Amino acid sequence: MAKQKNKLKPAKEEAVKEARLPMPSSSLFSFSDFRTQAIILSIIGFVFYFNSFFNEFALDDGIVIIKNEYVQQGIRGIPKILSKDAYDSFYRSMNAKDQLSGGRYRPLSIVTFAIEQQFIGTNPDGKAIPNCWDKNGNGKTDVEEDLNDDGLWNEMDCAIYGMHVRHAINVLIYVLSVVVLLYFLRNIVFPLEPDIAFIATLLFTIHPLHTEVVANVKSRDEIMSLLFICLTFIYAFRYRDDNKTATLLKALLCFFLALLSKEYAITLIVLLPLAFYLFKNYSFQNGIKAFLPYTLVVVVYLVIRLSIVVLKANVPDNEVLNNPYLFATKVQKMATEISTTLNYLKLLIFPHPLSADYSYNAIPYKDFTNPVVWLSLFVHVGMIIAAIKLFKKRHVLCFAIAFYLMNLFLVCNIFLNIGATMGERLIYHSSVGFVIALAFMLVKGFKKMRVAAASRRIVLLGLLAIVIVASAFKTIERNAEWKNDITLFTKDVETVPGSTLANGNAGARYIDLSERPENKGKQKELLAKAIGYLDKAIAIHPRYVTSYINRGLAYYKLDDLEKTKANWDMVEVYYPHYPDIPRYKDILATGYLNRGLDLGKNHKVMEAIAEMEKAKQIAPNNPEIWYNIGGAYFTINDYQKALEAWGKTLEIKPDHQQAQQGYMELKKIIANQPVQSK
Repeated sequence: MAKQKNKLKPAKEEAVKEARLPMPSSSLFSFSDFRTQAIILSIIGFVFYFNSFFNEFALDDGIVIIKNEYVQQGIRGIPKILSKDAYDSFYRSMNAKDQLSGGRYRPLSIVTFAIEQQFIGTNPDGKAIPNCWDKNGNGKTDVEEDLNDDGLWNEMDCAIYGMHVRHAINVLIYVLSVVVLLYFLRNIVFPLEPDIAFIATLLFTIHPLHTEVVANVKSRDEIMSLLFICLTFIYAFRYRDDNKTATLLKALLCFFLALLSKEYAITLIVLLPLAFYLFKNYSFQNGIKAFLPYTLVVVVYLVIRLSIVVLKANVPDNEVLNNPYLFATKVQKMATEISTTLNYLKLLIFPHPLSADYSYNAIPYKDFTNPVVWLSLFVHVGMIIAAIKLFKKRHVLCFAIAFYLMNLFLVCNIFLNIGATMGERLIYHSSVGFVIALAFMLVKGFKKMRVAAASRRIVLLGLLAIVIVASAFKTIERNAEWKNDITLFTKDVETVPGSTLANGNAGARYIDLSERPENKGKQKELLAKAIGYLDKAIAIHPRYVTSYINRGLAYYKLDDLEKTKANWDMVEVYYPHYPDIPRYKDILATGYLNRGLDLGKNHKVMEAIAEMEKAKQIAPNNPEIWYNIGGAYFTINDYQKALEAWGKTLEIKPDHQQAQQGYMELKKIIANQPVQSK
């Protein structure tokens, strides 16, 4: 009898599945097996993102990879990566403490950057310098191509070479995640509807909103997070079928790796029991019990995270770029957060225009008189109500809505302060729920059309073809805009003209353009454009230190040293411990010194001395300034001041040979005879 019961149990479970899900219908496609669909999606993924292979570094790639001393050490830097905040290297380079609320502990993707660096070439002394260094710290000689078109081979070209490799790996990981997503949807969410699983994965693969995640290497944490979340689902469900310890350990490991990739995996506390309830026909209580082994992973992760990253209640109150609602009232903050949440859904439906920046003032503050706020509230409350109703019916759309909302709640600022208004990469996980719902409604909707099945199939395939082609144009175009900071920010400032950061970055990039050899004849024009953007950035946010730095640099290149000084003085006012202040002072002092030397060559000695005195006030410990001041005073026969200046030179640099010689000869002149005209 026991054997008969065992035989009946699977049949009973299958009957439940059949009652819950429709029987498979004829496929919309000539292919329905997993392998063929996976190959097709992989090819599409490579076609869509192939042009990103040639990209350089942009946005946060610099601070997370290029200037991250732990990454630059290769494998030797992995222990530090695992035991530090993701931005620790950057904070230390800026003489700053943690700037982001809650910290950022996402070591797994950064570990992959360090492993890549080991093969690209590590810097033996561990300093944060560009890539492509051999074991002796020398630049590689087999890639000496001028990759950034600045007229010479240098360290920047080496860094770009390394980023090409990383971009290719990013696309490979993305394609792998697409294949895993397809497997997850086919075997767990739509086991009897492979068409819906394929269309959902196709829509995910081609969605232009994912360009930031794929084309910006730093965002590999998003890709790896979703990859391991899907693997967690797969192994968790497989364990419920085979009851093997090895399978459970794989599920637990994938869950842990998902958490180490990014915090989004914490949503599995809700989503995994929900999936057991919806797709395994468990009672919700049994679904929760099935999740219990995974709580150990959560505890271990939290212990590690809290021992490494100190949680903070708020980001710094004095920096709106880290606290975008700093200048908003409580009512404005809540209203803007609610309305901004709807922007994600808009971009998922119509991904244009796209921007890498949505920081302060890109999205103006709103209040509850704005109809968009109420529309957003209506849409999202409606989703919650729908999910509750569908939960009782064990409907797949309940899972789609839950997947969308649970990940959205982590980034919408309403529940957790993320230190940013919004970002396209932040909706990457939620987009899975979106494409599940969209694919389901597409297929079901077309099947209800009162036309012949063949006609329905043609219409649906035609619609998909149009979406694929349109998405390809947008994605490939956007990949090109992500080539580097110049292409990215000079484009995005047109999309978000009110953004402080977009204007500041555009200004900085136009300074970069002015330095290109091919733009030599347009230098003043490009610098004027840079100053215009920087003026706007500072007008929006008067304490924006980086824009003062760059505006000062633009004026320096235009030889307007007074405006340079005024801008760099503001840096010291707002950020007294900025690490590059001494370097900027040396640059400015050198500018005044060179101006003085030019005046001296034209026999305008008193004017030359005035300029050199300005240089001395800025950099009083620069021996060359003192030496040249002494030379100028000697020229006008003011031997006493010349002697004082050369004496100061030797006080700063005792082995200054020219100052030694001049000082000794001048002492003899003063001691042996009255001062005479030369």
